[in-house]
Formats: sequence, structure tokens, C-alpha cells
Amino acid sequence: MPSSLPAGAAGRERPTEAGTGGTTFAGRGCGKLEGMTTLRRAELADFLRSRRARLRPAEAGLPEGVRRRTPGLRRQEVAQLAGMSIDYYIRLEQGRGPHPSRQVLAALARALLLTRDERAYLFRIAGESAPESAGPSREVPDGLRHLLDAMTETPAYLVDAAYEVLAWNRLATWFVGELSAVPADERNMIRWMFSRTVPGSYWNDPEVLRFARTSIADLRAAYGRYPADRAIAELVTELLGVSPRFAALWAEHEVGERRPTVKRVAHPELGPLEFECRVLHVPETDQRLIVYVPEPGSATQAAFRRVAERVDS
Repeated sequence: MPSSLPAGAAGRERPTEAGTGGTTFAGRGCGKLEGMTTLRRAELADFLRSRRARLRPAEAGLPEGVRRRTPGLRRQEVAQLAGMSIDYYIRLEQGRGPHPSRQVLAALARALLLTRDERAYLFRIAGESAPESAGPSREVPDGLRHLLDAMTETPAYLVDAAYEVLAWNRLATWFVGELSAVPADERNMIRWMFSRTVPGSYWNDPEVLRFARTSIADLRAAYGRYPADRAIAELVTELLGVSPRFAALWAEHEVGERRPTVKRVAHPELGPLEFECRVLHVPETDQRLIVYVPEPGSATQAAFRRVAERVDS
């Protein structure tokens, strides 16, 4: 199976790590865009005021104080956190300041604790292209942790844009192996796919080839989104050197996000299985939740339920 660990790792029933509720977690030169060069002063001023008002002093590492008549930070506090003069910041909030540089915008984003989307929005309304992300997010949102734990009869795991496995539920260990025994920096699905030893007939399966092709197309998209990410660059360089098949597929320059695919697996303990491998994109972190979805009433669904009963007993 394309997403499995090397032989012997999958199919073993082991206890999950304590304290995770059944889910295991891993540790771990822009210019201006055409049509985006206009500084929208009024919109920038409104946005700065609204973000300042919502931020509590404690969140920014400041004392609450006893004489705050309005919620949020004071202007001078934002200016201090951003390393700029209070007069300069006041002019920005009044819609009459100079065109802020990218360095000023980055400092304001840090001071106001903006999210990735808010940071991109700040740059755009200030007439600048949105900053590139340094690399894929490896932070697992609490909501996704709870979702994985709640999927008691469905194998599921979470990967980042570079296909590093970040979290998984107990049923997933029957297919991707007991990842808690694998070092965090070795939990990469694409490396498993192209560096492990497989039978000669393995790559004759059209579903295997489709899975590999779409995975590489998705990896290339991430390679373009995160040009400064060293881990992605090193992964690509490594596989180009050790896998002629990866090199041939990479040379096709296909780009695109993963799509669902039907998988047929001869599992060593559960027998023949068929399910849809559904890939759910998580926009706020650019991660993918990979879920094995059986047909209702099918033999595969029954097998998943039997495993869930064994795991919970």
C-alpha cells in the first residue's frame, strides 16, 4: 500500500501513548503584485484599530493596569511592541501616515499577534504582496486532535504540506504502522513510498501509480509555496538521488492538490479491503486530514468495526 511504513511496522496492535486520548502526535524577495500596489489608507486604519481593540494586554505580554477605560491595547503600547514611534503609529491609524514598508508591516503583524490570513490581508491593503510562509505548519489544532480521537471506527491521520505525519488515531496504526516507535523526522509518507523495497509487480498497479503521481503533484505545489523551506528542498534532493521513479515523475512538473482515490488493500490480518482514501484540506494550516472511508454496510466497514472493538477492549 502506498502510504504504509516498511514491512513489519503495519498491522500490529499496540497501546497508544499515554495522555493523548488515543491520538498520537509528532513533536516538532517579494515584490509588489500587479493591481495590488495601492495603499488603502482608510481600510488600513480601520483594520489596525480593530485589531488593537481586540487584543488584551496579557496576550501581548503587558500588564493589565487599573486605568483602562477601553478594551484592548493603547496606541503607545502597539508602537512600543512594533518598535516604532507613537507619532508614526497614530498617523497610520488616522489614515494619513506614509506608505509603510514591508519591515513596518511585519513588525505590526507581530505586535498585534495577527494570524496568517490577517497578516496577508494587512500586507495587501497596505499595497504590498502577501509575505511568503517560511514553511508548512506543524502545529496540530486542538479541534483536529479531538476529531481524530472521535473517529473510532475510521482510520485517519494528519499530514502537513510536505507529507510529514503529524497525528493519527488508533485505527490508522493498522495501516501506517505504530508511528510512536518511529523518530519524528522519519515520518514522511513520500519518503516511505519511494525509498522502501517493494516487489517488482508493486508499481504495475495503476492505483499505486495514481497515488504516487498525485502525491508528487501535491508536493510540488508545496515546493512552490514554501521556496525557503529547507526540509522540503532536502526531501526532494534526497529522492531525486535515490529513486529514479521519483525523478521521472518529478520531471513531469505536474502540480495539483491531492484528490480522493479508491484503494484496494490485501491486509495481512484483515483480508481484502476496499475504501475511499479521502483527503480533506485544512486551509488555516495547509495540512491534510487523510481518512479511509468504507462503503456503508460493506465487508471493509465490518472489518474496521472489528478492529475498533479490539482496540477499545
